[in-house]
Amino acid sequence: MTTPADLVFLGGPVHTLGPGRTAATAVAVRDGRIVAVGANPDVRPLIGRATEVVDLAGRALLPGFQDAHVHPVLAGLSMIRCDLHDARDADEAVAAVRAYAEANPGAEWISGGGWSMEWFPGGTPSRHLLDAVVPDRPVHLINRDGHGAWVNTRALKLSGVDAGTPDPADGRIEREADGSPQGTLHEGASDLVGRHVPEPTADMMQRALRAGQRRLHSAGVTAWQDAMVNPKVQSAYLAAAESGLLTARVVGALWWDRDRGEEQIPELLARRGEAGRFRATSVKIMQDGVAENFTAAMTSSYLDGCGCRTGNQGISFVDPEKLRGYVTRLDAEGFQVHVHAVGDRAAREALDAFEAARAANGANDHRHHIAHLQVVHPDDVPRFAALGITANMQPLWAAHEPQMDELTIPFLGPERAAWQYPFGDLARAGASLAAGSDWPVSSPDPFLGIHVAVNRWVPGERAEAFLPEQRLTLAAALAAYTIGAARVNHLDTETGTIEQGKLADLVVTDRDPYAIPAGELAETSVLATYVEGRLVHTDPAF
Repeated sequence: MTTPADLVFLGGPVHTLGPGRTAATAVAVRDGRIVAVGANPDVRPLIGRATEVVDLAGRALLPGFQDAHVHPVLAGLSMIRCDLHDARDADEAVAAVRAYAEANPGAEWISGGGWSMEWFPGGTPSRHLLDAVVPDRPVHLINRDGHGAWVNTRALKLSGVDAGTPDPADGRIEREADGSPQGTLHEGASDLVGRHVPEPTADMMQRALRAGQRRLHSAGVTAWQDAMVNPKVQSAYLAAAESGLLTARVVGALWWDRDRGEEQIPELLARRGEAGRFRATSVKIMQDGVAENFTAAMTSSYLDGCGCRTGNQGISFVDPEKLRGYVTRLDAEGFQVHVHAVGDRAAREALDAFEAARAANGANDHRHHIAHLQVVHPDDVPRFAALGITANMQPLWAAHEPQMDELTIPFLGPERAAWQYPFGDLARAGASLAAGSDWPVSSPDPFLGIHVAVNRWVPGERAEAFLPEQRLTLAAALAAYTIGAARVNHLDTETGTIEQGKLADLVVTDRDPYAIPAGELAETSVLATYVEGRLVHTDPAF
């Protein structure tokens, strides 16, 4: 006698995304795993008296999405602090700061973030804007991209930052004409003030993680790699895993302190391990900054507003020669290495480091990856496949929008601007692709990312495709958000496709993405998200 399933889906397109992409209309789940995939008549015999039956009614079933580069705890902290992500311009951001300060009169510091560079002239908000609404308490607000901070005069004075304070090696203090700090602190300069902000409590970290997890589940994300796991973040994950509150599968990328060297590796080894659905098995190295503030590491210098070379080629946060040694040692110790590289020099330095590790240690299955890849020199595109390095892409950024058109392209120049986000070239060269959002830098919604990967334009912005030759097919984009990210996280034998024997991490969408025009992909919404057959998110419309 056949044992009935616990959960059955019927009556809709099932996109397995597995080998051969077998067409199906029904799936059965028992004990958290998929036990049958096929047509309705194949699965109906598994329906028993206690089986929950979900009628898809033409709606689509897909594997749960996975985010290969995201910061849900940081995002959650922003959500429960002074959150500027919903603001649309400078005026709304300042109004949100005022409202938060008034609603939290007992807060020693006003901290949070989510502002965007394009809201302010030159991408650099002034301290005086904050002084007008919060003159008596320090304010420290992280940029949406995480690469700078907006502070008020009180915060600068409390931190001892003034006209005589030198720029740190890994950052820059934006200055007024007399040399006084202007209010924007780029990259490592943010920490001049940030180190004085009170640390969040363990309770706040748990609240932040739960808020971040809820948001990701609502977008259909069932697993992710947290790209910045310090000890406090790791403690939050471990507590949530041990209590059962962590419903997603998470790989933690342990943060590499760029102010230190190889002596930190024993500490990383001591922190490596797993508990429940959380595994700390990766190490994240930030090799450069971002192009908008001219800290992304480039092979040639940035241009100024007149199109002349400035001599500034950005910053390599880790000495390239030392990087090769660090990556080789981490590789030998069995760590996966996850590198942030925005500029073409940073990408090359990361590839050189992985090449050195392979030469020293031989090939292995650590599945190293490089994230962001805004500018990649054409000579380096074939190296990803040759070295087995996954291109961890953030598709939402590959489009015309104010930050791209006003703060990036003019300072890169036409040749280098044409090397941006070369997803199509990487795919054609045989590179493995994984996708992530970098939330809270940008939206965690996979369908927005898929839309841009396929169309190269953002809904609501210019509909002109940005470097259209770098578009991906819908199949390639969906794979990057499912099996591609699962592979990076060493979860591909258990998740990433809808196949018999795999875990029932599944998503129901309100429409079939293969049955609509490509220009409407962003309108697709997630109605239900399941982890091991358990409902972790449902939309009222479902």
